[in-house]
Amino acid sequence: MHEGFPFNGFPRELVRFYEDLDHNNNRDWFNRHKDLYQEFVVAPAQDFVRAMGERLRAIAPDVVADTRMTGAGSIFRIYRDVRFSKDKTPYKTYLGIFLWEGQRKKTENSGFYFRLESDSLMLAAGVHVFPRPVLDAYRDAVVDPDHGPALVRAIEKVTASGPYQVGARHYKRTPRGYDPEHENAEYLLYNGLWASIESDVPEELFTEECIDYCFERFQDMAPIHGWLRAAVG
Repeated sequence: MHEGFPFNGFPRELVRFYEDLDHNNNRDWFNRHKDLYQEFVVAPAQDFVRAMGERLRAIAPDVVADTRMTGAGSIFRIYRDVRFSKDKTPYKTYLGIFLWEGQRKKTENSGFYFRLESDSLMLAAGVHVFPRPVLDAYRDAVVDPDHGPALVRAIEKVTASGPYQVGARHYKRTPRGYDPEHENAEYLLYNGLWASIESDVPEELFTEECIDYCFERFQDMAPIHGWLRAAVG
């Protein structure tokens, strides 16, 4: 537990809230239980953002830890965008939190992601999908004589630290203008770069060890975040 912003863990009622929401994903139920959402999800999530933001500054000095619930902050809104989805359920059944470093729009920057569902926890670092200008800069960095080898070292360091997944391969062909025989050609097929780890919900999440637990895994994945910051900004 950190002295600056103490966080004693998420309440178990948070998991129960999302379990119930999963079975009652409608506005009437949510409006009747909005007080539980505020007490057991919003308030502890904001406390987590403050505490984790302070801890992450040791490895990401300019990390943004924004407690706003507007969608612009670190805590993702619970409301789903159903305009173009066949699934019209109105609410997300998980808590998503993102603390990022960089000057672009929130999810266009590299950062540290926390996703808690009723039965699983996923932690990740990096960029999920590159916006076009960042994709171009990424590709140039992949084949750069300095950044290219540094990328390989960063990925090797992360995967040697534990059962972390690294992605994300998306394209089938090497993009035009790049050598398909380049030693880093595999990474030219990526449309994002991230590391992640998923597990059952750990008991530590409900205790004062929560921040330590998450930070240790973020620290393991930080070489990819650091490479992205150095190579593409």
